[in-house]
Amino acid sequence: MRDITLRLNGLRPELRDGLAGNEEKMTSISQQQSDDRAKYHAFLNAFSHPEAGAYQAAIEEFFAPDAAINVVHPINDICGGAQYFETVIAPLMTAFKGFCRRDYIIMAGCFDDQDWVSSTGYYAGHFAADWLGIKASDALAYLRVGEFHRMDGGKAVESFVFFDIPELMMALGQWPAGRIDGYCGYLPGPATQDGLRQQASDAAISRASLTMVEEMLRKLNTADEAWRPYWHEHMMWYGPAAFGSYIGVDAFRNFQVPFESAFEGWSGGLSDGSPTQHFSRFGDDFYVCSGGWPSLSGRHVKPFLGQDPTGEMVTMRVCDWWRREGDVLVENWVFVDVPHLLLQLGYDLFGKLERTH
Repeated sequence: MRDITLRLNGLRPELRDGLAGNEEKMTSISQQQSDDRAKYHAFLNAFSHPEAGAYQAAIEEFFAPDAAINVVHPINDICGGAQYFETVIAPLMTAFKGFCRRDYIIMAGCFDDQDWVSSTGYYAGHFAADWLGIKASDALAYLRVGEFHRMDGGKAVESFVFFDIPELMMALGQWPAGRIDGYCGYLPGPATQDGLRQQASDAAISRASLTMVEEMLRKLNTADEAWRPYWHEHMMWYGPAAFGSYIGVDAFRNFQVPFESAFEGWSGGLSDGSPTQHFSRFGDDFYVCSGGWPSLSGRHVKPFLGQDPTGEMVTMRVCDWWRREGDVLVENWVFVDVPHLLLQLGYDLFGKLERTH
């Protein structure tokens, strides 16, 4: 208990005072969450080395037979682990020889009285056969992945799987649409290398981390940029490839403010009156994650990603992982289903690839 109090000392007073008196209550965690965490680690470990039989068996064990699985465009809706293997994993295994996975954040927690697990990292393999109209490079290639799974009875019953397909295309020189001039390339894991959460964390610390992120999110799209104090001066924002990645609050601001202004009424899953909401949001020690399907919305009023304003309301499928140190956020990994967004802006990315090839 003394350790919890010490670890709360880095927080701003309004967060610390609301949490420090409830250590015993907040350190409890359900046995089911612990079991789910262990099962998720086992599932991901099965993808550490290329073995088709192990992949299929792990999927059948992890997913409920009728699990509702949502995957980024153009895959979209899938029902059950068997279809997930046939529609997503088997084609990736065909396209990428030696197909395997390396995660650098794995989390577990509770949202709206439901248990969730989440992770992000990379798939990798020798890109030997075309995939989704993307031409094979006959060389090592990486596909960034992030996912959330709602657990019930030890099985994943609802899932959201994000791939940064534009990152793969840009690495291969095959991206045909517009993009923003930030860094694009392989994105590292946490600087502290402690993102693979193996054990249940202190609930008080997790709640403090979550509260910090929730406060920050509510202050996005404000005229005075009220979100700034929540970030370290030299924070790292690891964005979707089409948006770019940035180091430092000022560099991030130079992306974020124009992004918000391109969509009138820009709002997220925690904004007052937002038409979108998060499907999950939780903390796990000094890490926080959230996702929405969709999470952001706004009316397209300025050029974005090379697309002229449409005047249409659009939504964005988004997920995030954050890491905090003391009183500030220092790293943020972000996915946006950019092909799905472009489709709403009138640009059919995969139709374009099909016509080109």
